[in-house]
Amino acid sequence: MTFKFKVAAAAVALLAVGAAQAQKAPEPDYTLTANVGAVSQYRFRGIEQTSGAPALQAGLDFAHKNGFYAGLFTSNVTWVRDFNGASKGNQELDFFGGFKSELAKDLTVDVGYIHYKYIDNDSGARGTLSANNYTNADTNEGYVGLTYGIFSAKMSQSFGNFLGNIRSNGSTYYEMSANFDLGNGLTLVPHVGRQTIQPTTNADYTDYSLALNKDFGNGWSTSLTAIATSADDRTGAFYRTVPANNPDRVNRFLGNSTAVLGVKYTF
Repeated sequence: MTFKFKVAAAAVALLAVGAAQAQKAPEPDYTLTANVGAVSQYRFRGIEQTSGAPALQAGLDFAHKNGFYAGLFTSNVTWVRDFNGASKGNQELDFFGGFKSELAKDLTVDVGYIHYKYIDNDSGARGTLSANNYTNADTNEGYVGLTYGIFSAKMSQSFGNFLGNIRSNGSTYYEMSANFDLGNGLTLVPHVGRQTIQPTTNADYTDYSLALNKDFGNGWSTSLTAIATSADDRTGAFYRTVPANNPDRVNRFLGNSTAVLGVKYTF
């Protein structure tokens, strides 16, 4: 082997090492992303939040490599007025934070806290239709979840009253889901959840959904979700509206089966 050939071989080796190191860029200490989007209607745990109308939504997410995360979410809503009989409370703003950690290979635990705030809501205020049945709609929940591979399970429990229902401390939501990668940016997500609301049982129900998500790249994604619930739809049942300011939506059932189309841009 000539000297020139040795030098050339060494140069090639150095370039290969450099390329490998470039591909393994150091993991950033944290990520910060924002998103904006729209849905044909807003559903929370299977129940209508906008009485079948579209919603504009946005979020901000911070995640540190040590497992801590925090974020914000906001959406327009109508349920505080339509369901709780309030005269104000058309915007939801959520604050959440938590910690994720890998317990074993493919097994992750997620523990966190979320505050659902309905800005300026007067649910349960004296003189409104909801005065005898409801209190302020703002809600605090703690949650713990486990993810193993594509499967996830989670339990959320309220600290204080749940969504304005009086004496509802300790209301709980149990949920399970899976995330199937279909390739080409497509994922299929089946989900089932069970909501219990203290102290009564006539408000308890199960919700089911099946979402097909498509990631187009460059921050764009869409979703199509089929939703159903076991909520009681009889006239006078718990999940029917009693709006103070919109007689056209009196007795609207909030847990009917539907399909929801969504689009989101993340940057």
